Amino acid sequence: MPLQNRVDPFGAIHAVPERGLFMGNRGIIHDPETKTLLKKRWALHAWIICACEFRNVRREPMGRNRQSDDRLGGKPGWTELFFMDEVTALAAGHRPCFFCRRERAKDFVQRFGQAFGIVEPRAPQVDKRLHKERLASGGRPPAVKAEELAGLPDGTVVADGCNAFALRDGRALRWSFAGYGEPAGFDGLAGRPLRLLTPATTISVLRQGYEPVWRASASA
Repeated sequence: MPLQNRVDPFGAIHAVPERGLFMGNRGIIHDPETKTLLKKRWALHAWIICACEFRNVRREPMGRNRQSDDRLGGKPGWTELFFMDEVTALAAGHRPCFFCRRERAKDFVQRFGQAFGIVEPRAPQVDKRLHKERLASGGRPPAVKAEELAGLPDGTVVADGCNAFALRDGRALRWSFAGYGEPAGFDGLAGRPLRLLTPATTISVLRQGYEPVWRASASA
């Protein structure tokens, strides 16, 4: 049975069999004995996007991935979460990791500084803003009209109720854990109660030219 560690663009965590391109975390939010989530859905303001493979390190998902001399054989390490692609992770309010994706993280933070006129931007500044904006940590995604979608950068994700759509090349791609559906024109979303899922801070970074990694189905 799949573990509950797959994240959707709303920031919710599900138990589904589909695998993703990226891993990430929000701190320790699981019980290693039962390999189930705790009631809390985050333990840190820094929600990051990690590489699934790095320096041949192997982790046991929802296990005790922290060395310790205690009798239990190690305290729980951070909870491994998985994302269909980077566009999904950004929509959920995560940002690139400085440890395993350092160059991407530096690029993201530098573009954040460009967007907000900060000469020496730092990751904690990004995290503080994102924590107030992302849906899963209590943010309130603003409404957006279909006619405004053309003015948003590629990689932005919007929602129509419980359905999510990623914007790319003037089209809307319906999101699922298995990948993206056929692209459709923005006019197909006209009249629907849309809201922005991707945090405003991340949208500003995308406007500055940050290019997230897409699932291959986005360009199929």
